[in-house]
Parts: sequence; structure tokens; C-alpha cells
Amino acid sequence: MLFLCQHGYESLLARELAADGLTVVETGPGWAGAELVPGDAVPRSVAELCFPHLTLLAPREFRGESVNALAQQLADFFLESLRGERIDAAWPCVFLCAAEVPGLGRRVSGVEKAFHEILKKKLGRVAKLAAPDLPRGPGPARGLVVFFADFQRAFAGREVWRGGQRRMADDEQAPSRSYLKVEEAYVVLGREPAPDETVCDLGAAPGGWSYSAAKRGAQVVAVDNGPLKGGALDHPLIEHRREDAFKFAPRDGEVFDWLFCDLVEEPHHVLQNLIAPWLVRGWCRRFVIILKFGRTDPLALLREVRAKGSPFATHATALRIRHLYHDREEFTLVGEVHP
Repeated sequence: MLFLCQHGYESLLARELAADGLTVVETGPGWAGAELVPGDAVPRSVAELCFPHLTLLAPREFRGESVNALAQQLADFFLESLRGERIDAAWPCVFLCAAEVPGLGRRVSGVEKAFHEILKKKLGRVAKLAAPDLPRGPGPARGLVVFFADFQRAFAGREVWRGGQRRMADDEQAPSRSYLKVEEAYVVLGREPAPDETVCDLGAAPGGWSYSAAKRGAQVVAVDNGPLKGGALDHPLIEHRREDAFKFAPRDGEVFDWLFCDLVEEPHHVLQNLIAPWLVRGWCRRFVIILKFGRTDPLALLREVRAKGSPFATHATALRIRHLYHDREEFTLVGEVHP
């Protein structure tokens, strides 16, 4: 399998794969190749992995010196794989590459263009249905995904697993870059705040997450001693409470539809003294939580979050832990709370 991740986090990706039962055979800018070797432990499902953004299942490797040579090989592979298969709807045809390799993007665009020319001549109807992007959200997809590791080497697969991470569009009214993280987290979870839902945003300032929820019509309680800015400042749907997030608690019987938390704090302190009470006492129905791992071992932190005795294991469902496109030295947890 070929696992794609955010550039700069390849070593953490490789460590996660190795810890979860796979033998890593090679890594490169933004990717790692791994396989299950006889005697390995049963690997964790790709759906549960944190660092991969996209996984190519059983990919084929192709090498070629020229654009046309690579395009022809990819076309032959795709056409052969279509035997007995009928395509009547849009299908993803996605060409990707390691963006950190100078000039590789132009090479990939040339191969992609040549591939589509071949496909149009062979199967015009199928070519017209090709879509240049994968569906939103996590889950399986079938089509054609091609990843270029360098100028002469590409991996192609028909079956992929999407972690759900993707680049999000900014909003000029959003008061901080962290706005992009919660927007991306909605995609991973598969839902977003709705009108008349309630949100508690712990550590809200300067208000990017509160603004994100309020622009969708949700009622937000933004808890932070710091000031709100931008579109969050004086927003009619945002109630700013200048309180310590660790001391804040809902009123008796109050349950928020959403808990947001993106605090620049030590992650164990956040988990034990802030998040655990919210989950154990059922103060929220679903959550988006950031844990910073800059000063701790992220793989050890992942094990703790996933452990049987953790608050997430006992009180949460549909838990997804992802290193988002917009995350830095942190990962994001989304899920729902047992009623």
C-alpha cells in the first residue's frame, strides 16, 4: 500500500504504520510504501490511521523516461483493469505528486494531458466522465489515482481510501488561520453545525472556530479571557464569556450540541482536566478537539487516546483522529458522545 501524508511528517507516518502492524519498505517526500509481511501483527484498519491523507490499495509501479512513455503505461493499466467493468457515472481520475520536488508538477500535468488524449481515442465516453478530484470526506473510492514520486516513477491504483483531509478555502472575515482547521474537521466528521444548534468553544480567542459555527446559524458560547476579533467580534450569535476554559461548566441539565477545543496547552492536561469531564458527564453531543504534540511523543499520545480505558474509548463513538492538511504539530479528534 502507498500512504500519502503532509510533507514534513513522513517519519511520523512511517512510525504509525510500523506501530500498527505494517512493514515500511520505503519513504519519500509526502509518502511511505508499506506492506504486510508474514509474521507481522494484524494491521490497524486504514480507516483508523491518523497521518495518511490518502491510501492507494495494491498500487502498481510504473517507470518511464518520457511523458508519452509514462502516459501509455498508465493508459494500458487502466484500460486492462476496466475489463468487465462498466462506467456510467462520473469517476475520479486524479494525478498527484510530491509538491516539494521542483518542477515535478509540470511533468505530472504533461503526463495527465497525454493520458487523457489516449483515453479519448480508446474510450471517449469514459474519458468524458472523468472528474479531476476525489469525493469529499473519508471512505473508499474507485477510479484512478496516480502519484508521482519523481520524474520517472509513478504509482497508480484503482482503489483508494480517503482520510478526509483536504485544503479548505479561507474566509476574509475569519479572525485566524485556525478557522481552516475546524472547516476541514467538518469534512472528516461528515457534518457541521446547523442553525439553532449550540456550540461551546473553549479557548475561543480570537474566534475563528466560533465564527465558523455562527456563520452557519449556530448559537455559540465562546469561552476565553482573550478578545475576539474579525467576524467573531460582536457577532449576534456569539456570546463571549471571559472565563478560564478549564473552570467553565455548563448549567445544570445543559447539553451543548458541539464542543470545540483548540488550546495551546500540554495535551495530557487538556485531556485529563478539560475533555474528560465533558465526555464523562455528557455535556456535549459531538466534538472537535485539537491536541498539540510539539513537546510530547505523538505516537505515545495516540496510543493513550485510543486505549481501552480512555474517555474516548468509553464515552465516544465514531471517533476519527486525523493529522489534517491545516494541522501543524497537532492532530484533530472528531466524533460523537454516547447519549
